[in-house]
Amino acid sequence: MSLHEYQASRRIVADDPPFYSLVMAAMWKADSGNLWRLKQQFPDVWIELEKRYNAPGGLLEGERL
Repeated sequence: MSLHEYQASRRIVADDPPFYSLVMAAMWKADSGNLWRLKQQFPDVWIELEKRYNAPGGLLEGERL
């Protein structure tokens, strides 16, 4: 890892995002090997990410803005 990556992680954490949003973001950015690892560790997050990706506006059934 690099200083740039460390500094970027500090900026991200300063916004205080929910943990699972970070996992979802990591899934969006991951290469195939890392995505496989994330899917193994967080299968429910992967399922929800797929459902929301395929749902209009990311809203699941029964949800509204």
